[in-house]
Formats: sequence, structure tokens, C-alpha cells
Amino acid sequence: MKKLYIGLLVVAMSACNSGKKPSSADIENVLQDVKMEEPEISQEVIADIIQQIPSPIEISVLLKESGIKYDRKMLNSPENTSNYNSNFKKALNLGIYGTDLGYTNIYEQNQDAVFYLNAIKEMADGLAIGQFFDFGVIKKLATNSKNLDSLLLITTKNFNSINAYLQEQKRANLSILLLTGGWLEALHVTCKVYEKNTDNTQLRETIGEQKIILDNIMLLLSFYGETDPSIQQLISDLTPLHQEFSKIEIVYTYKESTFEVVDGVLVIKDNSSSTINITDENVKSISAITDAVRSKIIS
Repeated sequence: MKKLYIGLLVVAMSACNSGKKPSSADIENVLQDVKMEEPEISQEVIADIIQQIPSPIEISVLLKESGIKYDRKMLNSPENTSNYNSNFKKALNLGIYGTDLGYTNIYEQNQDAVFYLNAIKEMADGLAIGQFFDFGVIKKLATNSKNLDSLLLITTKNFNSINAYLQEQKRANLSILLLTGGWLEALHVTCKVYEKNTDNTQLRETIGEQKIILDNIMLLLSFYGETDPSIQQLISDLTPLHQEFSKIEIVYTYKESTFEVVDGVLVIKDNSSSTINITDENVKSISAITDAVRSKIIS
């Protein structure tokens, strides 16, 4: 953007020196000559958005608490890794496999967890970011359900390290794709579980909350869509889903915060609340569109 402003400033200064105002043609010529740099999104911005997105493990805990049995058929098969030959597909499916790993781990499906770890390693190595994964440590954590907190912590640290590295290497678009794939898979699995448990209002509201997350994801993707045809196509694929989510109303009710003493410590309690107006018809449409986008990504 600085180059754009400097270019316009040059036109203005030239016009002042020549005693005439720049014409629209003059400005248009400058705009055509300006090469827009690839946008750089600060790590703080991405970190803020990441914090708003429920982790795969958090989603998986919610699903298990719904009482629905483990169903591997909902997940992306680890055998599909050979289908992903581009960095675009590898990044998206690395995110997807990360969510699938969290799901298998919550249900203590240790053998499946190992399969998904191998798939993640293959995708990460293909993107030249395998060095950020200590697969020996992760495998030990993933095969013991008592280590969920440690697994979540190390996974978060890995993603932060990957994101910082990709930013430095001017490959931040891949971290956005990784994030998008993980989020999409979590939405897909949640919708599938809700289809079998439509009385679970928490699941339905969790689906509705993704409206805010998708807004942020679409914003991040838009920074790269103009220069990356694959991301532009992904934006087009996600647009119907974005439009469907726009039908959901989230009403925020503000209430003044209060103080509470918790374990001898004075803390601030947020008394505000949100009401998510989402119907079963909304969920059906969201689920169908999500399936279509996901099928394209994992094929």
C-alpha cells in the first residue's frame, strides 16, 4: 500500500510543479504501474482469530459428551494422503487431519490416532514444516487420554511456531489454509453428530457460533485471493456457506460485569450473554454446503 500512496504523491507533486491538476488518466496510469505487494497479516491478528476458534479437542469433547458413539466414517481417511499433490491441498488437509486426530483421541481410539499422526507427518513433511512436530512425543500423548491438556498445549505451540515460520518465509497463505481446513472439518463433524442428536441445543448453538468464525476466515482468505487462484476458488466455494450463515441471528445482551471471589482471588465476572437464533433448517443447509466444500477438498 505504501507504494500506491507514494505513486499518487508523485503524480500530485508533478502536477503542482507543472501548474495543473492531475487528470484521471494520469492517476490511472500510476495505478496500473504500481505492483501491489502480497499482504502481510500480523501474527497478532491471526493469533486473535485463532483464539476465537474452538480447538479440535474442545469440539471433540463436546461431541463425546453428547453421547454419540465414535464414527470413523465421518473423518477423512488417512489413506487419502497420496491424493494431495499441491501445497494448497496439503495445507487444507493437514488442518483436516489435525481435527480428526483430536476426535480419535477424545474417543481413545489409539490405533486410529496413530494412523492420523502418520498422515499429519506426511502432510507436514510435504510442506517442509515437519521440523515443528516432535512426532515421538505427540504419539505418546495421543495414545493416552489422560494427556489431553498436554496434547492441546503442544499442538497450539506447534501451530504458533508454524505460523511464525510461514510468515517469515512469505508463505502465510498456507497457515490460513491449515486453519481453514481444521475449522471446516470440525464444523462437518459437528453437523453430522447433530443430525443424530437434534435435541442437543448446545450442539446447535455451537454450529450457529461458527458464523463469526467464518466471517474472520473469509476476511483472511480475501487478503490472498487476488494473487492466488486456488484461494480465490476456495473463497467462491465457501461463499454459499457464508451466505447461509448470514441468515443466523446472534443477539448480544450487555449486562454490567460484577466481581466474584474464586478460590480466594477476586475476579471479574462477565454477565453479558448471546442468543443464537438458528433452526434445524439452517443446520441442514449448512451441513449440505459444508459437505460439498469438504468433498472437493479431500478428493
